[in-house]
Amino acid sequence: MNRKHRALVKAIYAHPVSGAIAWRDVEIMLQAFGAEISEGQGSRVRIALNGVRAVFHRPHPRKEADKGAIKSLRRFLTEAGIRP
Repeated sequence: MNRKHRALVKAIYAHPVSGAIAWRDVEIMLQAFGAEISEGQGSRVRIALNGVRAVFHRPHPRKEADKGAIKSLRRFLTEAGIRP
């Protein structure tokens, strides 16, 4: 995990939840962790990491994920064993 990924994980786990996290950065970080990312229908993205699977929606028209998506991502990372 490089420095940028560590900073992003800290931002995901920060309280209060940030609304300024770019979804593209999240996808790049997950790929670096070895996640399998596949396209779903519409804006859906299927992600599998360490045996844990989840489906997220890419944000649009904004680039930043909303706070609810970040909370879901935090729960997903916790289940996959990724901690700050």
